Amino acid sequence: MQLDVVNAQNEKVGSVDLSDEVFGGRVKPDLIWESVVHQNAGERRGTHATKNRARVSGSGRKPWRQKGTGRARVGEIRNPLWRKGGTVFGPQPRDYSYALPKKMTRGALRHALIQKVRDGAVIVVDRLELAERKTKQAVEFLARLGAAPRGGKVLVVDAPAHEGFALATRNLAGVRFVAARKVTARDVVDCARVVATKAALEHLQAALRRVR
Repeated sequence: MQLDVVNAQNEKVGSVDLSDEVFGGRVKPDLIWESVVHQNAGERRGTHATKNRARVSGSGRKPWRQKGTGRARVGEIRNPLWRKGGTVFGPQPRDYSYALPKKMTRGALRHALIQKVRDGAVIVVDRLELAERKTKQAVEFLARLGAAPRGGKVLVVDAPAHEGFALATRNLAGVRFVAARKVTARDVVDCARVVATKAALEHLQAALRRVR
């Protein structure tokens, strides 16, 4: 399989070979889902909290004696059965992150890229070129490639990271710039188009080789 390589004017200047070892085979959506859930869980703050009977304000004195009053027995006004009492088994601060094998993470990225390639949503450029480090220049560059943000989210991948392009797109809604060594399956599936440099695609192929 081959993909055309274009320049900043969207003119074909070459091609890049895609290895069947990396971009062949059946797509496994369940593996992609597992990777996305893992990344989302790791980014949860987990700062939610409720007050139990030990933390709510109020006296710990027994309101009335245990027997002889005709009323239900009660130990303190902070008990969960009373209004303004403590919460039973409420959420407490916790860490939602969990470990996921690196092979599964890389495999999920591989399958996400396979799906994008088959959908024709991957654009390969020889290099990222901007006349000036401005957002307007970045928008025009993407528009010439047919990957304007108005058509959906765009993921730009480069290796090594192009600092000027990263600064030009950091405030641009719908565009995410990621270095090839940091791209994840969630980044790929969350965009409508992937714009990758030839160097970035070669880097990803080398990293994902022999990953199933």
